[in-house]
Amino acid sequence: MTSELHPISRAIQPLVEAVGGSVVELDDIESGDITIEWEGAPVVGVRLADIVSLDRLVATVEEQLGDPLAELERGDKQRAIRMLDERGAFRLRKSIEDVAVVMGVSRITIYNYLSVTKNS
Repeated sequence: MTSELHPISRAIQPLVEAVGGSVVELDDIESGDITIEWEGAPVVGVRLADIVSLDRLVATVEEQLGDPLAELERGDKQRAIRMLDERGAFRLRKSIEDVAVVMGVSRITIYNYLSVTKNS
């Protein structure tokens, strides 16, 4: 049975793609890839992309909310900030400033949105 036919390969595909990775055949696994085992035997590999990037996090939130961050209404912008915060976006260097630029608001506004989401 090849890994592309294995049920675990199909099952993990959406998760792997959501984090920017790819499923790889056993023969194509390289150093740094993660080998997934099923009942004690390797069946598929997962190759993760670069570490999580702010661009990827923003794109995911925009996709989930259905519009670019700059076009969202205030309540949805606050929701976007909460989603980004939950995903760890604001642990990244200069992320407050970068998200402010993408959203078309000041960094003070981002801090205010963070304050609102943490107090609700």
